[in-house]
Amino acid sequence: MTATATETTQAPSGTPVLRLRGVGKTFGAVSALTDIDLEVHAGQVVALVGDNGAGKSTLVKVLSGVHAPTSGEVFFDGKQVTIDSPSKAMELGIATVFQDLALCENLDVVANLFLGRELKGGHLDEVTMETRSWELLGELSARIPSVRVPIASLSGGQRQTVAIARSLLVNPRLIMLDEPTAALGVAQTAEVLNLIERVKARGLAVVMISHNMEDVRAVADNVVVLRLGRNNGEFGPDASNHDLVAAITGATDNVVTRRSARRSGGADTTDATADDAAAPTAGAHAAPTLSEEDS
Repeated sequence: MTATATETTQAPSGTPVLRLRGVGKTFGAVSALTDIDLEVHAGQVVALVGDNGAGKSTLVKVLSGVHAPTSGEVFFDGKQVTIDSPSKAMELGIATVFQDLALCENLDVVANLFLGRELKGGHLDEVTMETRSWELLGELSARIPSVRVPIASLSGGQRQTVAIARSLLVNPRLIMLDEPTAALGVAQTAEVLNLIERVKARGLAVVMISHNMEDVRAVADNVVVLRLGRNNGEFGPDASNHDLVAAITGATDNVVTRRSARRSGGADTTDATADDAAAPTAGAHAAPTLSEEDS
């Protein structure tokens, strides 16, 4: 599956922003990631998909500096790097928007955008922060009624927009989005997908984790499937849902598919021939018994 799927994708030219080679992560005796390979280029959206427990969240935490990898190599802009803390990830230019968004609902948009990075000049520079907030949201064509309304009054899509805009304040090279359209309605989902396209148009590399195959196919340039902590396929945006789901669930490697493979190889035919050969023998043993009873 992996070899076939890889043939359908076209790797962009140039040095990738992020490249993983043989990355692994273990927690005691449990192997969460094994020999993970991944490449993400500038201006490219790579979707990371997989079933629950496939290792997606662990991989994001490794790249965001929450967990240190146990093995493998990480390259950023062609240079091997060690991401041993979230601050190191941000220093390199890796921004992460987790599924819970980490927004303070009682604070307004400006306060959330600059939370922990407030502009000060003896006191908070509210005017500059508000101006910068409008500029950033305008660049993303965000539909926010006011930057002075509390986050609690915004819709799910608008909150996701604020979270993504906040990540752009550090001028990242790579943005990772963990389930950006989860629990959103149709209109809000479309708003977030349009936002991802605009982030891509800015020349940023994007890694998107999602369970929604339609959202993945709508914005992804490349789809990487993880299964049980390992790579299990790489697909282009034109891949069918059947192929993606098969790679995610392992439907291409189970008892049924292995039996089909044996049939195509003639193994089952041989078994059937053996069974047919055995049948007359059993009949031959049965015939004398009937004859004896008749006699």
